[in-house]
Amino acid sequence: MTNDSGNTLLALLTGAAIGAGIGILYAPDKGTKTRKKIKKKAMETTDDITSRISQAKEELTKTAEEKKVDFEQRLEETISNMSYKADDIITALEKKLVDLKNKNAQLQK
Repeated sequence: MTNDSGNTLLALLTGAAIGAGIGILYAPDKGTKTRKKIKKKAMETTDDITSRISQAKEELTKTAEEKKVDFEQRLEETISNMSYKADDIITALEKKLVDLKNKNAQLQK
């Protein structure tokens, strides 16, 4: 979930809660009934937000785990490729060293 969609979701839930609260306050009920309704709506909103946060956390955890596995695979491939290239470089340097030793031996004769 991106930061913008998280902010939008929070704004929508806040607006819904405020709207429900204002609607209840203007309802022609007794004070005890109104307080019970407000408490019930607050609990429902709390449960809904908790559920949404839990879902977002699960999604983020899953996405992070997938990205971690992908990163580890790419890192392993890169290290493997670098290892092969290092072997090629070492082989080429060893060949050059042999050539230099041969030339040095010829010059010392």
